[in-house]
Amino acid sequence: MSDMKAKLRPFKDYPAKHFRWQTDASGRVATITLNRPDKKNPLTFESYEELRDLFTNLKYASDVRAIVLTGADGNFCSGGDVFEIIEPLTRMAMPDLLAFTRMTGEVVRAMRKCPQIIVAAIDGICAGAGAMLALASDLRLATPQAKTAFLFTRVGLAGADMGACGLLPRVIGQGRAADLLYTGRAMSADEGFAWGFHNRLVPPAELAAAAQELARLLADGPWFAHGVTKTMFNQEWAMGVDEMIESEAQAQAICMVTGDFRRAFDAFAAKQKPAFEGN
Repeated sequence: MSDMKAKLRPFKDYPAKHFRWQTDASGRVATITLNRPDKKNPLTFESYEELRDLFTNLKYASDVRAIVLTGADGNFCSGGDVFEIIEPLTRMAMPDLLAFTRMTGEVVRAMRKCPQIIVAAIDGICAGAGAMLALASDLRLATPQAKTAFLFTRVGLAGADMGACGLLPRVIGQGRAADLLYTGRAMSADEGFAWGFHNRLVPPAELAAAAQELARLLADGPWFAHGVTKTMFNQEWAMGVDEMIESEAQAQAICMVTGDFRRAFDAFAAKQKPAFEGN
């Protein structure tokens, strides 16, 4: 435990190099903005690696409780940069290609494992690896203009990329996922909302504020318990019913010994709003 406390540190001033990193006044909500608007915010080898490292290390954050993930100037992310990633990949040998695909998968793994709830704020183009960043997030807000495409087959690749064949059916169902992953076509915002991919559609002018409001609600809530819920979402995919029930019994018992559980009761009894502290 003392080793863990030694590793905890504030992330408010995280020195991001390949995207913008900002926190709100409380330091509890951080916003990652993919910031290459001239190309619709594509990813590079370097930004993949930095995202992987950031999400991996966020378990040591002593301040950040929720994340907003978005893109600059009306688009979310157009995927891997054609000339900075795709073209070099055509010249790589298999060991290097496998190292790359494993690294991109680690971004999704790190997003799913970090304790912070990730809210994706999606406008405009959300394609390829960008669609996977949205899928790996916990909640997704989008504008009516959002177009999401898992377009790997469009470039001669399998629809199985960064966990797409496992994650997407769990969100929108096997048949709908098959449609998108085989054809590579764009899913409209209305389809995404009707299918459960988007949690809510909001006008473009309201997207940033809506994402921040949702993230603040989560960050000010019982964020330790939220982290337990996220862990259960991940772990229970491979469990039978008996294992699910027992796993959740243990998880809930852990939450019941936190101070937040007692604070919530005391606040309810006093007809006040609880102030959660994450312990």
